[in-house]
Amino acid sequence: PSDAVAAIIVVPGQGYLMQHRDPIPNIFYPGHWGLFGGASEEGEDEITALKRELHEELALPSENIAPVRFLNFRFQFEFGAGAVVHRHYYTLNIAPENVSELRLAEGAGMAVLDWREALDPNRLVTPYDSFALWVHHNQDRLSLDHLHRMGTEI
Repeated sequence: PSDAVAAIIVVPGQGYLMQHRDPIPNIFYPGHWGLFGGASEEGEDEITALKRELHEELALPSENIAPVRFLNFRFQFEFGAGAVVHRHYYTLNIAPENVSELRLAEGAGMAVLDWREALDPNRLVTPYDSFALWVHHNQDRLSLDHLHRMGTEI
């Protein structure tokens, strides 16, 4: 495991653009659905890594990418000398008419899934991406203002 970036790509009015991962055994979660992105290379900052990954995987020109930082997961591997790995999530919107211009260069397929399809428990989705999508879909419910109105202690 290493630091990685992922894009929650929103197609307004339609859903999330997701990748159907290749069914090869030497990758994390083969055959599952997940978000586009991947490992950061040495010396890359998060935005550079995300732009490179989206260009490699979708032929998305980097000048068309305006990601907004959304969420960060921190995994600490106690059994591996305490190594810490981050998975950084960014959101970006792609207009529905631009989805057809994307060219899948990695993975078994891609599709725009509405939130019900993306979070369907019968769909194999990488667990960390599934949780990130759940948080994205429910972000209004998770806002501090909403939690305070509900009387939730933080």
